[in-house]
Amino acid sequence: MVIARRLLLGALPLAAAIRPALAQRRPVRLIVPAAPGGAIDVIGRIYAARLGEVLEQTWVVENRSGANNTLGAAEVARAAPDGQTFLVNADIHLMAKHVMRNVPYDPLADFTPIARLATAPMVLVGNPRTAPEGGVTALVAAMKARPDGFTFANSALGSMGHLATESFNRSAGVRATIVSYRGTAPALTDVISGNTQLMVAPLGSALPQIADGRLRAYAIMGPRRSARAPDIPTIAEQGLADLDFTLWYALWAPKGLPDAEADRVHAAVRSIAREPAIRARVADQGAEPVEEDRAAFARFLVTEADRNAALARAAGIEPE
Repeated sequence: MVIARRLLLGALPLAAAIRPALAQRRPVRLIVPAAPGGAIDVIGRIYAARLGEVLEQTWVVENRSGANNTLGAAEVARAAPDGQTFLVNADIHLMAKHVMRNVPYDPLADFTPIARLATAPMVLVGNPRTAPEGGVTALVAAMKARPDGFTFANSALGSMGHLATESFNRSAGVRATIVSYRGTAPALTDVISGNTQLMVAPLGSALPQIADGRLRAYAIMGPRRSARAPDIPTIAEQGLADLDFTLWYALWAPKGLPDAEADRVHAAVRSIAREPAIRARVADQGAEPVEEDRAAFARFLVTEADRNAALARAAGIEPE
């Protein structure tokens, strides 16, 4: 009995040492609050694979789409700040409260900002069978001639595409209906099939279909042409100024993640963003990696939240 007790007591320090090690070997969950195949999902998976290697962990991507990306984000907001759960999301993270009455979290106060991953231009596209040939001028003329003949697909309420579409309608003097989907991929699928005619989409998501003729590209919705698609003119070049909508993708943790852990993951992201192979894969999505420190990212979020609120007011977007 004495020997057994001594063995048990001797094992306690070992057990205490093993428990943290086992915890570290638990898979890290990266929650994607959008459908598989869209830009958020693809960018998230690119970084997750390398983060697992660099940090010597297993990073598992879990898609939790729905409710304008708030279902997955809410799951992360409720998670323990122990470095085992992260969120990858886009600009829509800041817009949800402007389009929904009961968002169960504050996008700034209830998360720990880790890093912005990438930025990407948006492109105005149409179905080549139902949208007119020519540029934006021809499109606007057709939309005015047939006010009920055009519908915009939208990846989600409050997305950058939603803001861009509402702003386009206002600037062009048209009032096309906007139909929201659960992600970029299903929205683009309906444009390609002809169920809807138009969409403002992430350039990377739309590029393959533009290349093979299943989508017609009208304009880059940003200040300059994209190196990935230099033949597509900007919207400003075609007479509609002040329509600057650039997507961004970022990584968050639950509120309260210790600074040491947040800095560790941020440093890994920043290192990965410099790797030529990662830059090439991100470029394939029509995007460009971002390098900035955590403080700069936090400041960006505050500024962007103010800008989005102003855009939502100008576009007449109200919570539903």
